[in-house]
Amino acid sequence: MSAPLPPSVPDLGRWISDLFDAQQAMLRSFGAAPEPPPASADAEPVPLSLMAAARTLSAWQEETLRQVAAIWPVGEPADAADAADRRFAGQAWREDPRFDLAVRHYQSYAKLLRGAIDEAPADAQQKAQWHFALRQVLDALSPANCLATNPEAMRAAVDSGGASLVEGMRLFLQDLARGRISMTDETAFEVGRNVATSPGSVVFENELMQLIQYAPSTAKVFERPLLIVPPCINKFYILDLQPANSLVAHAVSQGHTVFLVSWRNVSQAQGHLGWDDYVEEGVIAAIDVAREIADAERIDALGFCVGGTLLACALAVLAARGEQKAASLTLLTTMLDFHDPGEIGMLVNEPMLALREAAIGGGGVLHGRELAQVFASLRANDLIWPYVVNGYLKGKAPPAFDLLFWNSDDANLPGPMFCWYLRNCYLENRLRVPGGTVQCGESVDFGRIDVPSFIYASRDDHIVPWRTAYASTRLLGGDVRFVLGASGHIAGVINAPAARKRNHWVGEVGPEPQRWLDAAESVPGSWWPEWTRWLATHAGAQVAAPKKAGSRAHPVIEPAPGRYVREQAT
Repeated sequence: MSAPLPPSVPDLGRWISDLFDAQQAMLRSFGAAPEPPPASADAEPVPLSLMAAARTLSAWQEETLRQVAAIWPVGEPADAADAADRRFAGQAWREDPRFDLAVRHYQSYAKLLRGAIDEAPADAQQKAQWHFALRQVLDALSPANCLATNPEAMRAAVDSGGASLVEGMRLFLQDLARGRISMTDETAFEVGRNVATSPGSVVFENELMQLIQYAPSTAKVFERPLLIVPPCINKFYILDLQPANSLVAHAVSQGHTVFLVSWRNVSQAQGHLGWDDYVEEGVIAAIDVAREIADAERIDALGFCVGGTLLACALAVLAARGEQKAASLTLLTTMLDFHDPGEIGMLVNEPMLALREAAIGGGGVLHGRELAQVFASLRANDLIWPYVVNGYLKGKAPPAFDLLFWNSDDANLPGPMFCWYLRNCYLENRLRVPGGTVQCGESVDFGRIDVPSFIYASRDDHIVPWRTAYASTRLLGGDVRFVLGASGHIAGVINAPAARKRNHWVGEVGPEPQRWLDAAESVPGSWWPEWTRWLATHAGAQVAAPKKAGSRAHPVIEPAPGRYVREQAT
């Protein structure tokens, strides 16, 4: 297949689209269910759809590099920033001038295409979408991703006598059967054995969630319990990976009685559930159970990512009913105003959403594997291609890593809930408008949440841009404290003090995020102590720790982490 260079800017979008389709076809093959085994020993062992997609992508790659080599001046140096590209940092890329030239051609070509988009007669939104699509294509076309243009993979094949290629094919077929690219040794972890191990009990469950109450580790606890609402698009145990980096264990050690919502990995039986169900039967139900068990009039509440969005909506619904059941609110990497939703926003438009609404908006399931592919594509050079190169080209199985094990543990969502979320948040940004949505029969206004709030954002977060998270400071009632942490969406949040990593910024909240950052103080280490000091001022008096979990009305159902978190996406 030929891959002609774009002759003019107006044709650039179509050219990018063609390349993007080729790359996405290969990725979609991993998202599809594995095909049945061949009927006979002579049958093709690899699905033809995958092989066709791989050949298409390879043809684009080889033809593009060939054409660039034919027209580009030999010896033109790469930019300093591109020269630092970690994909080509190994000495093998520089030892052979042929590979060095291929890299410089590739980088120069990428610069040419990015510049063409910058100069195109299009609005900022169109350019941002083109840049996003182009990045997917350029990431796929990298010389590092092809055996013939990767000197490190070729050297590994020679040094191993071809064993690395055999092992790479084994890993490829293994991933093909699983339906996804392996990022970690999944056999090294088991939920409840060495991740999600904080001791506790399930004290409530319904069709949508289980509520876990964690066992105290101090003689005295604060009288107000802490309810944690994690995101429903992943499993909860990102907040309880292992004892050394567990936010749950840290909060318990500070004297808080911690309750946590474990969302169900929904099946077709729950495919009718909507956003209101998550608010009423998820968050509000958890609030009421935690209050009853702890015998507390109010709770402290923490929400992470979309869990924070759900939590804020629930508190706004309660406020509209004249009920104030929270004493404080903590939001971690959460958007309430979706004016700039980051790169995910580039994937959401009216035609796409209309198709989703027609397919699953009235009932059905959005499979977690689809969401996982979307999030991986946002950082393909971190979450896709390194595992392709190291695994399939070099024959190296990925090492054990608890965070990536969690990242591969997909969770399904009900179609009606997912479609409501995309339309009212990402597409129309209605939550920020007082009365812009009616949820659970109530007009939602975040300004009615008149409690102290602690808002955390991560500076390099590509899912929740920190300036967008900062916009929540203008929506909530009550005093607001804003803290900015280093790193990204997950690593910034899961930053235990004992690790002594990174830093965070603190300062007085004002109207403009950049002005806040300019005046903020940089503090070394984790933001967790900053939060626990703040939380202690809103948690009430110290009382004797409970001797057992649950209550007469809500007896223990089973030990933590419970059944729901173990359910696998289908």
